[in-house]
Parts: sequence; C-alpha cells; structure tokens
Amino acid sequence: MKELPYTPKAVIGRREMVTLPEIGMTVCAKVDTGARTSALHAEDIELYEEDGHLWVSFTTRSGGPVTPPHMIRMHLHDRRRVTSSNGQAEWRYVIRTPVQLGKLEMMVELTLTDRRNMRHPMLLGRRALRRLLVASGVTFLHGEP
Repeated sequence: MKELPYTPKAVIGRREMVTLPEIGMTVCAKVDTGARTSALHAEDIELYEEDGHLWVSFTTRSGGPVTPPHMIRMHLHDRRRVTSSNGQAEWRYVIRTPVQLGKLEMMVELTLTDRRNMRHPMLLGRRALRRLLVASGVTFLHGEP
C-alpha cells in the first residue's frame, strides 16, 4: 500500500456539524469527495456594488424551511461555472469564509445555490477537505447535532 504524502490534520465522517462564525450559524454539512467546490444553501441572492466593491446578499437557513432565515451580506469573492451532480452547469457566486469543524478552523470558498430540496444545507467539497481523511462509514466525529 502506498503511503500518504502528508500527515492528515483529522479524520472526519461523511456528515459533520460545522460552524460558520462570520455568518453566525451552525449547520449539518455533507462531506462529498466527488464535489470539487463546497456549497451553501442560499435564497434571494442579489449582487450589488458598494464603495467600489462587489457584495452579495442572500438568505440562508441552518436546517430546512421551518428554521428561521439568516439574512447575510458578504464580499463577493468570485463567480464560477459549476456543474452539479445531475450534469447541469450554472454560474454561481462564491464567498470566502472561515469554517470551524470541531477544533479545526479553515478558510473555505462556498458557492451559493438553492439547496432547499437537499437533505443538507451545506456541502463540503474536495478543496475544503485538503489534508483531511474521510471515514465514509461514520458520522459526526467532531460533535453531535
């Protein structure tokens, strides 16, 4: 068996509770090694300019349509073409924000997309999982919901 070219920072499960301190919420995130980018549920997404900088405002929820909405405004980091798991390509706005997973804290780029029909409001993709190992048979290794 080939050895890893790095020492992993942590082992995580296929689902984990993560905190988004700049957004002020904790969500259940699905860990998806098949997805390159991470995604956050967002509704009512609007782009605007203020003081010569681009901002994005949106509403998000920590767990389904019955949870209270969080109205968020953040600097726009990027705009990317993303192909979803069903093969549909779309342009998405990207924000950059810290994410806390247990004792780990990392900067993550999140694409904003409507995930209201998905089980989890957030998806952690490969770029966010660098130097982490995923134990696909377990969940919530870094805290229960």
